[in-house]
Amino acid sequence: MHKDSMLYPQRNQKRSDTILDGLWKFSFDPASCGEKEGWPNGLPSFVKMPVPASFQEMFTDIQSREYCGDYWYETDFYLDEKKENTDTVIRFGSVTHRCKVFLNGKLVGQHEGGFLPFNVDINDAAKYDDENKLVLLVNNELSEEMLPCGATEVKPDGRKVAHGYFDFFNYSGIHRSVHLLTLPAERIDNYAVSFTLEENRAVVHCTVETESNAQVVIALKQDGKAAAQEQGKECDLIVENPHLWDTKDPYLYEIELQLVKDNEVLDLYRDKIGIRTIAVKGTKILLNNKPVYLKGYGKHEDASMFGRGFNYAIAARDFACMKWNGANCFRTSHYPYDEKWYQMADEQGFLIIDEVPAVGMMRSMHNYVAAGSGGKYTGFFESETVPRLKKRHLEAVKDMIRRDQNHPSVIAWSLFNEPETTSTYAHAYFKDVFDYAKKIDQQVRPCTGAFEKNSKPELCQCYMLVDFMCFNRYYGWYISGGDLKEAEEKFRDELSRWRAKNLNIPFVFTEFGCDTLGDVHELPGRMWSQEYQREYYEMYFKVFRDYPEIQGELVWNFADFMTGQAIMRVGGNRKGVFTRDRQPKDAAYILKQHWESIE
Repeated sequence: MHKDSMLYPQRNQKRSDTILDGLWKFSFDPASCGEKEGWPNGLPSFVKMPVPASFQEMFTDIQSREYCGDYWYETDFYLDEKKENTDTVIRFGSVTHRCKVFLNGKLVGQHEGGFLPFNVDINDAAKYDDENKLVLLVNNELSEEMLPCGATEVKPDGRKVAHGYFDFFNYSGIHRSVHLLTLPAERIDNYAVSFTLEENRAVVHCTVETESNAQVVIALKQDGKAAAQEQGKECDLIVENPHLWDTKDPYLYEIELQLVKDNEVLDLYRDKIGIRTIAVKGTKILLNNKPVYLKGYGKHEDASMFGRGFNYAIAARDFACMKWNGANCFRTSHYPYDEKWYQMADEQGFLIIDEVPAVGMMRSMHNYVAAGSGGKYTGFFESETVPRLKKRHLEAVKDMIRRDQNHPSVIAWSLFNEPETTSTYAHAYFKDVFDYAKKIDQQVRPCTGAFEKNSKPELCQCYMLVDFMCFNRYYGWYISGGDLKEAEEKFRDELSRWRAKNLNIPFVFTEFGCDTLGDVHELPGRMWSQEYQREYYEMYFKVFRDYPEIQGELVWNFADFMTGQAIMRVGGNRKGVFTRDRQPKDAAYILKQHWESIE
């Protein structure tokens, strides 16, 4: 069996890729009876559902939009005659949160984890030179044994309701493209690159995963011309006078990997890589051995009508808006995004803090309040579910790193967001996670995690695990809301207590912001007005200037996004600097002026 390859699909002389996106059949299964009633052979009744997209955005009744439980997808596709020495694979970019995959009525695979891809080998179940029926049984219930964490309530009438321990909507469905792949039986499963910069040259260390004993040939091209070539599953390519990848000059080399046996090319895979190094030294983050200051956003894959489904137009607009107001970085809060976000970031010179879906590790239905203003200790990491949760956490870390390890845009791994970190149980849990990430990443990128307000310098048991601190803080909103003078005093007090620990590592603010309605103006500025949002950011920027260990500011959030229904949420979370349809609020101009002044 081949390892579950995380290589992005491509079509070339040795590989074929057919995208199965479109309108699929769709049906809810609240009684979970579909499997025993034969639905793997075809849905008895259905509506048409676009793929990729979140199913919730396609309904006008509340019960369908808020649906929790089992649901099904179905599509048909034609498969050509099987070529000799090939495998037929279906690749799912993202199915939220768990699924079983049936082909022609036969179970061919299953997967849990809603934000990373998985492959299903269909050699034995496929009908070649014929029509095939692909059916998925999907489930979007939440629990404390999965990422992201939450709970599922069963109402007296039998309805299931998902309660996320997180502040974003539990969008569900087939969120990314589905690929039908024909791959060589002897093939490249994965590869990894890392870099050493020497005077006037770079050493590109390349490791290739393959089960074949064929010769591995690796070539680098610069502007279409050969730059270096070597052979072997593990080798060093020497690049003279390298053109380094940087935020202002995101140059990409083409890498070509071949499997060759008896002068025959068995497999071929081409990709783009950027030669660059990333490191933390003292309180500085170094890109190519030079300090870089992070400016940008926490984001969500979220948009009207698509939900969490990927759309090129939305992604292109987001990059245009971020570039317009001087950003150079974003965090994939709170899960890995579609690979196309990373490809675009590689090309446009954006830096990414890549985050595993480890969010909700605190028992609270309104965790934004508990985390922001000092919630109670819930003993989350003392639960009997922790061993099963950690297993899935480690699996998600592995898949994220194997998928994203070659993107020059990815400069750090964020291994948690706002967990309960004040116990020795939490330390033991996360030490294993951090050690594992360091072990499997060939580039050994910095590892971090986002700490909430309860993780006080006097109480936190996990800050010593990170290479740089990430703070989510809401002084002036959840803490001392409406009183920015008091908020600033409390903010400075906490920062001074962290400084007193002499950590000698960078501080990055990965969340700070306040809800703002784009059509509300008030003098004097009060909470929810655009004037208050401007004054809020101005206070934070003033504080940041007085603490040179602060080396990054990622505003929460890039754009307004959907949440569950709540009395503190007006049609979702309104902390966006841009509206949900990507139009600027007044704060966008404040950030533009501020970030363009920072080199």
